[in-house]
Amino acid sequence: MTQTYDLIVRGGEVANHAGRGMADVGVVDGRIARIGDLSQASAGQVLNATGLTVLPGVIDTQVHFREPGLEWKEDLETGSRAAALGGVVAVFEMPNTEPNTTDPDTLADKLARARDRMWTDHAFYVGGTHANADHLGELERLPGCCGIKVFMGASTGDLLIADDDGVRKVLNAVARRATFHSEDEYRLAERRPLARPGDWTSHPEVRDAESAIMSTRRLVRLAKETGKRIHVLHVSTAEEIEFLAHHKDVATVEVTPQHLTIDGDEAYARLKGNAQMNPPIRNAHHIAGLWRGIDQGVVDVLGSDHAPHTKEEKAKPYPASPSGMPGVQTLVPVMLTHVAQGRMTLERFIDLTSAGAQRVFQTANKGRLAEGYDADLTLVDLKARRVIRHEDMASRCGWTPFDGFEATGWPMATIVRGRIVMQDGDLIGTAHGRPVRFQETLSV
Repeated sequence: MTQTYDLIVRGGEVANHAGRGMADVGVVDGRIARIGDLSQASAGQVLNATGLTVLPGVIDTQVHFREPGLEWKEDLETGSRAAALGGVVAVFEMPNTEPNTTDPDTLADKLARARDRMWTDHAFYVGGTHANADHLGELERLPGCCGIKVFMGASTGDLLIADDDGVRKVLNAVARRATFHSEDEYRLAERRPLARPGDWTSHPEVRDAESAIMSTRRLVRLAKETGKRIHVLHVSTAEEIEFLAHHKDVATVEVTPQHLTIDGDEAYARLKGNAQMNPPIRNAHHIAGLWRGIDQGVVDVLGSDHAPHTKEEKAKPYPASPSGMPGVQTLVPVMLTHVAQGRMTLERFIDLTSAGAQRVFQTANKGRLAEGYDADLTLVDLKARRVIRHEDMASRCGWTPFDGFEATGWPMATIVRGRIVMQDGDLIGTAHGRPVRFQETLSV
């Protein structure tokens, strides 16, 4: 009997755990029902993927969408719009909004704001503080929570735990993998006077490589002491990669496209405030170290650390200019360009953008292009050549550090749970993103 599908993605090259080959993908009730030759099958909707490569849906596990409280920079709708246009099917959003996401009410508020406004599926971090540390074991189990996030280096409000006792208290409280911004706040405080007004080249001197490696050594020691799992965000130094390679029993590692691609020796003069993020964009020595981490398997996931600020805010003279840059819409084309240039394989790209997220965060039904999983697909043209431009960015901030970047490889369609949300650069239908579920909290 001929199977009828809700959607068939027909005629593309499928790249997944089985390798790469021509196949169709059949979807029923938002899940992948069949991968293979479906030329004789019928469907309510057919997407012609001829000439395209069908990937597991890209998951961006670190974004700042600024809502509530900072909506002039970004909000959940505009940020997820940029994500969908960039081929991203799901995002994990950070807690440093106003108010901070630190309790059940602020998490529930974000989930309510996201419903029928976010184009992608989503989950939210709960921020760890000294005040809520005793309750983190309960908070991390709430629906829609992807885990606990701790800032060990300067951030906003009270989202800062600089001391070992505070970090130890967080780790003792949680059962899931805890996520960390790892820079040593004590060293940062000592070095802030090194900032040269109006000179962004002093940013990586203020927040030097030693600030990062000191913090990461402390963090790993505390993780081993408490027997807990940690995830180190936006690793930016060669020394951290070398160190973390010896501690994969407790530590998983994220890097960003920015740290892999932009060279600080030229970027601060060229981009000025637009090159400023925390931890900083660094030089070729550290870029090479991060790529060694990619090549050797030390790095587990790619995250964009999408953290937009307005052009006016970024134009302020250093150090008044805020740190952070957009990136969720450019993650796929920038990294596919590295694939095209032979710097990494397409299989490694898939590992870092879908399978890695599933391993690190234990997503349920997401992160794999396989029967039974959510029909989350990113369709790309590996040969398409496009120039990334400010004016094409959907983020409310309206700029990108990759303006003028000549990309080889481009997202052509985004499918979230069997619904086409983006095709050929246009959003389709209405926003229908839903909370991501996690295997460690399925009983909720």
